[in-house]
Amino acid sequence: MKIVVTNDDGYDQPGLAALVDAVKPLGDVTVVAPATPQSNVGHRVTMREPIRVSRAGEDTYVVHATPADCTRLAVKALVPDVDWVVAGINPGANLGSDVFQSGTVAAARESAILGIRAMAVSQYIAPDWTIDWPAARVQAAQCLAAIFRKPTAPGQFWNINLPSPITAGSALTSRRCPLDKHPHRYRYVEHAGVYRYQGIIHNRPRSAGSDVDVCFGGMISITLMEI
Repeated sequence: MKIVVTNDDGYDQPGLAALVDAVKPLGDVTVVAPATPQSNVGHRVTMREPIRVSRAGEDTYVVHATPADCTRLAVKALVPDVDWVVAGINPGANLGSDVFQSGTVAAARESAILGIRAMAVSQYIAPDWTIDWPAARVQAAQCLAAIFRKPTAPGQFWNINLPSPITAGSALTSRRCPLDKHPHRYRYVEHAGVYRYQGIIHNRPRSAGSDVDVCFGGMISITLMEI
C-alpha cells in the first residue's frame, strides 16, 4: 500500500513526523507537504500560477503552495499510484465547523474529490496542556490501523480528533460521531482601527454525541465526511 502524508503546518513540523511514524507499518510512505505554515487556508488551490516543488530527502516533497495543492500534486504527478492520503497530525482540533477552514481537512477532502481514500488527523489541546507528540503518535497508530480497514464509498473521507490530555499508555475509547453544527461563540474587539478575534474554543457549544462532545469528553472522535 502506498500512503501520502501531508499537513497544513509545514514539512518540518513534529505533528507530521509523528504521523509518518504512525503509518509506516501500514505501507510505503511519501511526504508531500507545504514548505511553510498554511493553517486556516481552507480548500484554496493554485491554478493560475506555477507551483515550485523541492526535495528534503528521498521520500519528501516540499510544495510551495497549499495543503490541497499538495494532495493534487501527489495524486496527479508525484505519487500517481497512491492508495491513501493522510493529513496531520494537526496541533489543535478540527471539529464541527472548523473542518471548513482547516487546511488539514482540505488536504483529505481533496483526496476524496480525486477518488483516493483519505483521512485527516488532529490533536485537541486542552487548557494548560502541551502536546505530547510521542503519545499522539502511539494513539494515532492504534486508531489509524482500524480506520484503514473500514470501507468508504466514493466521495467519503475520515476526520479523526484525538482528545487531551493523553499519554502513550492512555486506554482511549473511539466513537463514530456526526459533525457538530453549533456556531462558535466569538467576537471582534476594535482598538485604534484594528479588529482582533477573541474566542475560547474549549467552552464552545455542542450537541450530545457530536464530534465536539466526544473529543472534549476524552474519546477519539471519528467522523465520516462527505465531499
